[in-house]
Amino acid sequence: MAGRLALCSAGKTVRVRGFIRPTTTTFSLDIKRNTGGNAGDPPVPPGSVRSEAVLPEITLPKMLYRLIFQGYYNRMHELQVNHLYEKQLHGTMYKVKAGSSPTVALNTVELLEELLRKDDKFPCRGDMSLWVEYRDMRGLGYGPVTVEGERWYNLRAVLNKRMLHPKDSVKYDKVINEVVTDFIGRIRHLRKMSSTGDLVPNLSNELYRFSLEGISSILFETRIGCLENEIPQETQHFIDSIAKMLTYTMPVTMLPKWTRNYLPFWRRFVDSWDGIFRFACKLIDQKMEDIQKRVDTKQEVEGEYLSYLLSSTNMTKKDVYGSVAELLLAGVDTTSNTLLWALYLLSRDPEVQDKLYQEVSSIIKGDKIPSAEEVNNMSYLKAVIKETLRIYPVVPVNARLLSDSDVTIGGHFFPKKTAFVIHHYAISQDEAVFPEPQIFKPERWLRDGRERPRPFGSIPFGFGIRGCVGRRIAELEMHLALARIIKQFEVKLDASVGEVKAVNRIVLVADRPVNFHFLERKHVSC
Repeated sequence: MAGRLALCSAGKTVRVRGFIRPTTTTFSLDIKRNTGGNAGDPPVPPGSVRSEAVLPEITLPKMLYRLIFQGYYNRMHELQVNHLYEKQLHGTMYKVKAGSSPTVALNTVELLEELLRKDDKFPCRGDMSLWVEYRDMRGLGYGPVTVEGERWYNLRAVLNKRMLHPKDSVKYDKVINEVVTDFIGRIRHLRKMSSTGDLVPNLSNELYRFSLEGISSILFETRIGCLENEIPQETQHFIDSIAKMLTYTMPVTMLPKWTRNYLPFWRRFVDSWDGIFRFACKLIDQKMEDIQKRVDTKQEVEGEYLSYLLSSTNMTKKDVYGSVAELLLAGVDTTSNTLLWALYLLSRDPEVQDKLYQEVSSIIKGDKIPSAEEVNNMSYLKAVIKETLRIYPVVPVNARLLSDSDVTIGGHFFPKKTAFVIHHYAISQDEAVFPEPQIFKPERWLRDGRERPRPFGSIPFGFGIRGCVGRRIAELEMHLALARIIKQFEVKLDASVGEVKAVNRIVLVADRPVNFHFLERKHVSC
């Protein structure tokens, strides 16, 4: 089956739903699908299998040249798509030689689905040795990201309870709504402080604080002050530590170990993790003391997630530390960045924003605070979030290491322990999967009789048993927050911001501070 992939680059504009959208010169590419070979390769006869040795290969020097000298260091998601254009060299499946064993890159939805449907019994995400090294150095426990094999499976079985199942996640709507209420109060405070009376500067930072407060309220069962006008010093240090850890992960991963004695990145990476665990362990210890006091006085131990982990499971204190720290990280960037991109896209498409407002207003009357059940009935709201995650997948690249047995993918044979890299960003921009992929179209996700996208075309929370443990919580936070923001405010991008581009900091983030005008809607109060 042939398909076409469309990309845009600077120089032209496209009018979409009444507004001008800057883009780039449009290119198109015919991609040979399902074979995994180059566009000029002969078709694979049915039933035959090629050796992985025939796949095109990108060498480490060439990759480093592109990352460093061509400026793709923080735009690796764009490099995914550009590689598809070099069809004479790369095709839809190719190898990246960066060590003793090459990594195989997959760029089409067919190859992605084939890989994931052949996953191991205990799927391995890929190389997390850097995070593991820090934990081993400090004698800390592993969490759902760093542990593998049967130990991972057993840990996930414990962590999934009270979080992953929809009926469990809805229990947190009251906690999340309290945080959303404080966040809207924070927006109103910032609006009053602006010269225009409606401007909120650098919303990325505010949404990060909201997301951290929300997931902390669930994991720690306590508020940590992220939405206060003056953030507690230790909370601010915790926020800074998370940002630094994500920033220094990339250079530490790429540089050889001998550079750690000469360059500052490793030390800063370790210091940032120390800050994360110091804060998390303190709050966990406080909860353990509280539980012990209740046990000593023969009181019933009540509470949600952390109380469940500490009092109703066989997890060691060490494992609780590791798991909560990793769940915390996973829960912050997913929510904050997706909400930012959603508001950015809505601000540039007033028609979509108005349609969303009409849906929210028809279900939530007056000043009522929506419940989890009510936002679950907002199909367009959920479609807006899904489309945002398609255009800006939180994690643009993921990995799998198939270690159980040999495997055939795309008509090529791979021995066990082959590492695969999945280019989610390139797949989400594939016109054969998503017609007009550059356009923000929430309607493509509606269950209204139209043909819906391929299920594997956009899987921001992963697939199968290795899917994100915090998915339901993240979705609930985004739905509750976006519904109430749009119900109360019309959101407009500040004219001084310009076109916002995504840069890669492990997750896709905005390349600049993004300022919005929050215009009060009539007859609505906080």
